[in-house]
Amino acid sequence: MKPAATGTNAPAGRSADATSAAMVVARQSRSIVTRIEFATSPERVWGGLMFYEQIEERPPLHLRLLLPLPIGTENSKSRVGDEVRCLYEGGHLLKRITRIDVGHHYGFDVVEQSLAIGGGLALSGGCYTLRELPSGNTEVAVTTRYASVRRPRWLWKPIETAVCHMFHRHLLSAMRRKVESA
Repeated sequence: MKPAATGTNAPAGRSADATSAAMVVARQSRSIVTRIEFATSPERVWGGLMFYEQIEERPPLHLRLLLPLPIGTENSKSRVGDEVRCLYEGGHLLKRITRIDVGHHYGFDVVEQSLAIGGGLALSGGCYTLRELPSGNTEVAVTTRYASVRRPRWLWKPIETAVCHMFHRHLLSAMRRKVESA
């Protein structure tokens, strides 16, 4: 294993430990994508985009047992550069909006994580991508990017993937109910 960066090698404003941790997360980051079809136009779906922390209904038991319980959000999430504080029982995430292509793509980075997730998951970001289908319906893909310190990877990788897909399906199903009932 490579030794930690020294203070002289670390970028200005960051400690050597923070720089090393960021490099490890970048190297080991994974992306999990889940897709679901909405029976409505991309414009209507776009108006119903929400974060997990904004879902009004209580998460199902399996998600309450596996993930921190969301409380809500603070601040605006409508412009690139906006920072949204996502509140949970026991901590928070700070998400910075990085890309908005209205009706097509909404991306964010997790710039601060003060929250224990899954025994060592470090969230790095995510996005929503909308694609109009020939039927006029909309395919919505939600992506979560994260790094994990759990070992052995051959054991934890499929478990993390399954939990992430359960989380995505809960999020997308809540969004679909909201959008299609409006």
